[in-house]
Amino acid sequence: MNNEELNILGSRISEKKNEIAKKVHEIRKSEATVEQLKFAEQLEDKEVIKIRSDFVELFSKALITGVNKNDAYDAIEKWGKETGEYAHNLGVPLDEALKDTSYYRSFINNTIEEAAVEENMSVRSVFRALSIIDPLMDHAVYCFSLTYVHFYKKTLEDAKNAFLELSVPVVPLAKGIAVLPLIGNIDEERARRLMEQTLSEANRLKLSNLILDLSGVAMVDTMVADQIFKVVSALKLLGVQTIVTGIRPEIAQTAVNLGLDFSTQATRANLQQALSDLQLLKIK
Repeated sequence: MNNEELNILGSRISEKKNEIAKKVHEIRKSEATVEQLKFAEQLEDKEVIKIRSDFVELFSKALITGVNKNDAYDAIEKWGKETGEYAHNLGVPLDEALKDTSYYRSFINNTIEEAAVEENMSVRSVFRALSIIDPLMDHAVYCFSLTYVHFYKKTLEDAKNAFLELSVPVVPLAKGIAVLPLIGNIDEERARRLMEQTLSEANRLKLSNLILDLSGVAMVDTMVADQIFKVVSALKLLGVQTIVTGIRPEIAQTAVNLGLDFSTQATRANLQQALSDLQLLKIK
């Protein structure tokens, strides 16, 4: 194996890195839709071309004699993690970002081919160079995608948690009194958050009474009722008395059919009655 020829190929790629970076950038801009160009406007062309050029340089170094294979892969992995997070933060779709790969591969291969012809290199050296470049390119795609998906999932999880927090709104009405209006369906995740958030807010607000309004809940099944009872029991241990309001006729019928017992729980038809009981509202 002629290592000198690999060195020449590595040096040629390094010499052409800016040219390759500009070509990839120009092609990608020419293919971009109006929406995609909005993403591009967030960055200056020079900044993007520099990122592309640095990426190409990694493949150049991988061909130079003396560069450890693990070091080359570590450098590619570092690049993939940094740019994967960068692309996600900019809002660039993953499928669009990955389209760059075929252009990088094509232009780097063309550079190798041109240098090999000019220097009259052996076919073996060319294949050896490609056997180094291609796995590195695949590893770059893998690391980039893995990082992008990681941050994408994290964003979804953060959004979900924010929604769940907003879906358990304990609203203070007066000193020691608050209302918790529940709206929509209650699944297991929301039920868990209901317990955590309600107890936390009751403690923070130093509540003595909480009105739990179910008028916006579409369905009460065994799981929902059980969770409500657990929340009420836990609140009672904290010294908080709970009044349940807004149990609609169809929900009441469902509760009876399921054998759910609300007889020991203070209930009122609506929020107005509960407020009246707590002397916050006078019914004329």
